[in-house]
Amino acid sequence: MPSSSNQMAGKTMIAVSYGAYGGGAAALKHVEVQVPLPKKDEVLLKLEAASLNPVDWKTQKGNLWPLFPLRFPFIPVTDVAGEVIDVGSAVKNFKIGDKVVSMLNFMKGGGLAEYAVASSTLTVHRPPEVSPAEGAGLPIAASTALQALKSAGAKFDGTSKPLNILITAASGGVGHYAVQLAKLANLNVTATCGARNMELVKSLGADEVLDYKSSDGEMLQSPSGKKYDAVIQCAAGVEWSVFEANLSENGKVVVVTPNPMTFVKYALKRLSFAKKAAVPMVLMPKEEDLRFLVGLVKEGKMKTVVDSKHLLSNAGDAWAKCIDGHATGKIVIEM
Repeated sequence: MPSSSNQMAGKTMIAVSYGAYGGGAAALKHVEVQVPLPKKDEVLLKLEAASLNPVDWKTQKGNLWPLFPLRFPFIPVTDVAGEVIDVGSAVKNFKIGDKVVSMLNFMKGGGLAEYAVASSTLTVHRPPEVSPAEGAGLPIAASTALQALKSAGAKFDGTSKPLNILITAASGGVGHYAVQLAKLANLNVTATCGARNMELVKSLGADEVLDYKSSDGEMLQSPSGKKYDAVIQCAAGVEWSVFEANLSENGKVVVVTPNPMTFVKYALKRLSFAKKAAVPMVLMPKEEDLRFLVGLVKEGKMKTVVDSKHLLSNAGDAWAKCIDGHATGKIVIEM
């Protein structure tokens, strides 16, 4: 019987790509391209769902150039769920027919397409209890939430100290996972979000929820007067002085979308031996983290809140919604 590589060689697929930096949703083009073939340590996936992250449109805008220069035309998006339809010669842990969640190579992208190749080391099995949309939401957003909380001192083996945590933009992609994970680590959670999402964020487990437009929300003040041992900073544009006033003696602010100034301020704080600090967070994708997160969804201990679902043919609408920045949970594209 011919291998599926032979069957897929020369076959074409529909994908969404852009050919230069800038242009937003209007620059996305539906194209017909060849189905990629897996290298020896890769799997070929028939994609069922993909989820968008702010880094996708920021990359298109050129924010990461020249650090991560793209090769055009570029098919964006890294967070996907699908079915294995071919495996590279060195892959031992996956077989054709396996359902998986995967984080694609950031520099190569490929998620806005009918098929994509993924490294077998950033791919994990997806049990039937986890839908494609739920799984596709996890790789960047939930991994970022998990690593940010670990850097703030959270432990997930029952040994966490009783920390007070503030999570800003708690109804967004990273934030809604961070609230759930913080409660799994038995932390005390204060969260900020828009008024329309306060009940949702409470339902995810937050102990205190602030409307970010209220006076307490703008000042980030806990209704019960708590000082925060750590802040998971998912919102943009909050001054350091506002955080500093609300931090405990050794409190730190973990910035999940750092800019160059965050790194400069971090270095200066280290040089001055300041106890309170802003810590830039850079996601280090890990297979064990992804497996842990998929397991939590399987067990019903965590969920992906899906803001909206869009067909691949309507990817531009999803892209525009992501740029707008007011999604509740994750924006998902289904193939």
